[in-house]
Amino acid sequence: MESDAPGRLCGVSCRCSFFLLICCLFASPVVRAQHTVAEQYLFLSINAERQQAGLPALTWNDTLTDAARNHAVQMRAAQTISHQFQGEPDLAQRAATSGTHFSRVSENVATSPSIVQMHGALMQSPMHRANILDPHVNAVGISVVASGRQLWGVEDFALEVAPLSYDEQEMQVIQLVQAAGIASTTASAEARSTCQKSTGYTGERPAFVMRFSATDLNQLPHQLLTRIAQGGIYSASVGACDTQAKSSFSTYNIAVLLYR
Repeated sequence: MESDAPGRLCGVSCRCSFFLLICCLFASPVVRAQHTVAEQYLFLSINAERQQAGLPALTWNDTLTDAARNHAVQMRAAQTISHQFQGEPDLAQRAATSGTHFSRVSENVATSPSIVQMHGALMQSPMHRANILDPHVNAVGISVVASGRQLWGVEDFALEVAPLSYDEQEMQVIQLVQAAGIASTTASAEARSTCQKSTGYTGERPAFVMRFSATDLNQLPHQLLTRIAQGGIYSASVGACDTQAKSSFSTYNIAVLLYR
């Protein structure tokens, strides 16, 4: 996250591109009519930049937009740009509270009298450009609010993920453990109970216990893979649990019990 300097003045070519993009707004199936022209301009501009860089387009996320709008209103009220004001939750908490399920989140904030100038200034700033061209995000929420002739803009980027049930989490981890060499791997109430503990285990004493948290379930922790590779393990059980205070930030909490 990085704060912005006000956008610089933009020449005629930028103004022309602004009007061309406005003409495209109503032809685009991914832009919703309830969003302002300024917000739609930023959205289309971001995806145009990504297309030019060979990156997939971002989808519009309404819950992220709600989070962005709340923060933009606070910036307007304070008449300054910031990623967090006193008493305000941080970016991750704001995104989670909005109902967005994500494993990565970043933010650009800016103020400018011109939306074209705002986008140009963001693209000329290396940190903000990196957020716009981040290959690891797939969604964005954008809000632009006005105060007189000044615009206050917030762009919230996220890697949006589908929330998984405990059964779905356990099935993904079971498949990984089986692929690592433990064919007899199942979900169990003992593993779920162990997942909720900070120490110890429930049920039969295991040879090895691994608790871990992850924002995706595409791979097992190195320590767990190393123990499996050492041999002598003939079965395993997997359990998922919630230790994240019901946050929408998709951190999965897993316990794997290995048995001789």
